[in-house]
Amino acid sequence: MRIVQADTSRLDEVTPLFIKYREFYGQLPKPEASRRFLEERLKNDQAIILLGEDEETGKVMGFCQFIPSFSALTLSPTWVLKGVYVIEEARRQLVADKLINHAKAMARDQGIKRMTVMTGEDNHTAHGLYQSLGFSADSEFNYFALKL
Repeated sequence: MRIVQADTSRLDEVTPLFIKYREFYGQLPKPEASRRFLEERLKNDQAIILLGEDEETGKVMGFCQFIPSFSALTLSPTWVLKGVYVIEEARRQLVADKLINHAKAMARDQGIKRMTVMTGEDNHTAHGLYQSLGFSADSEFNYFALKL
């Protein structure tokens, strides 16, 4: 598998996977809005999107998206994992593992001190993945959300 960082030229490939990711979490597809969302993030350097491609065919098998942020407590930059999706036929091939490990290496190279991720409480597959890659449940802080 080859891992590449997406730019706006890859929107036709990443958007369908992003839509599938959204649908997994119960959201409507919204293809045009999803594409615009991704395009804005990439144009404005507000996201790092990595694509896992089959080396022989070039077909995109999965993606992961990180959003750069900052921690006021550690006074350092962080990356927040905001989505991972692997196509059905590529599951069980460690695509997500390879994408996230690649992102971890990129983050270290850029001086990023922390990566965080949130996932559904009942998404046990993701819990196992993140724990196997060195993420741990945060026992120090509770996270809250406010819908506006």
